[in-house]
Amino acid sequence: MKKSVAALLFAGLLSQPLTAAAPPYTSEAPIAYMKDMSSGAVLYDRGGETRIPPASMAKMMTVHVAFRLIQKGDLKLDQKFTVRPETWQQWHGPQAGSTMFLSVGEQVSVENLLHGIVTLSGNDACVVLAEGIAGTEQAFVALMNQEARRLGLKNSNFGTSNGWPDEGATYVTAADLATLAEATIEETPSLYKKFYATRAFTWGKTMGGADIEQGNRNPILGKVAGADGLKTGHTEEAGYGFTGSAEQEGRRLVMVVAGLTSANRRIAESVRFMDWGFRAWKAQPLFKKGQTVETAEVQQGSATSVPLVAPQDMAVTLPRAASSNISVKVVYTGPIKAPIAKGQKIAQLIISTPDTPPQILPLVAGEEVSEAGIFGRLWNGLKSFFG
Repeated sequence: MKKSVAALLFAGLLSQPLTAAAPPYTSEAPIAYMKDMSSGAVLYDRGGETRIPPASMAKMMTVHVAFRLIQKGDLKLDQKFTVRPETWQQWHGPQAGSTMFLSVGEQVSVENLLHGIVTLSGNDACVVLAEGIAGTEQAFVALMNQEARRLGLKNSNFGTSNGWPDEGATYVTAADLATLAEATIEETPSLYKKFYATRAFTWGKTMGGADIEQGNRNPILGKVAGADGLKTGHTEEAGYGFTGSAEQEGRRLVMVVAGLTSANRRIAESVRFMDWGFRAWKAQPLFKKGQTVETAEVQQGSATSVPLVAPQDMAVTLPRAASSNISVKVVYTGPIKAPIAKGQKIAQLIISTPDTPPQILPLVAGEEVSEAGIFGRLWNGLKSFFG
């Protein structure tokens, strides 16, 4: 059954009503979505569940799959893949879009290919990496879709490794792109920091033998404090889009805009949107990492209860002009059956205000609870019976 622990009322909850409205914002983008990763609050949603072509924002999934393989030890940054002649032919020249300027037969490390994808948005780099990892691009695409299912991206599908138009086989939503960005930031933080904030990268040579340096297309790098990712996209079908992230004073925002009509409008809207997210909203701390929020009943365990703790510092996001009045509720399906691993997600913290949608954060087991033996179960049953 669903068990809802009585709401915990914070000091001042009943002292005055929360009257401030959610900060107004009108996006110039047909699709716009913003989430505060620090609290789980969706701050803005225009068409967040609408299926759209991602263009090069699909490369975020290619990079995410590679990052996870590296983190698990199944792929090495210094591992090298060879540029096949067929791949070079397909992704060479102005008709092939953004390029890393790879050469036929060239052996390129995974590290350099990732820079070629993240910083240069190289279509050629994506396919070379995909073929090197999985044998064929389509086999790699299967890994992309498998990862999409793991992350719960229910309205996304990938048909290519680089987001090249494929008659609608590749589609995403802004909400799914934000979830993907969150996963990369949270699950592979060191690799995210290593690659996504790189300002420029040099690879290949001109006909005259000069090195080719290309800048990162990220429109908020250097324009928004704390900006460190992620990926732009553009095709005639998709328009100009961007999935971005920045962190300021412990708050990390993820934003997505899509369907803009020019690169300049993408820059202006991305900067304006992210600035609004930081300036119009504030974070109010709730619980420190490791702090016990509640306890949950345990069934058939070596203990009859388990502490529910915050897996990270937790906060609620409020309009900057609002008061601090909030209510918090812990919800779990219980009693929870043993065994329970320490750190296992077993409950949700639901944060409510009169003015914003509920903000939902996970709570984890603070201790390991093993399954009780027959005598332990009898003893726990007797204790429960006699109160």
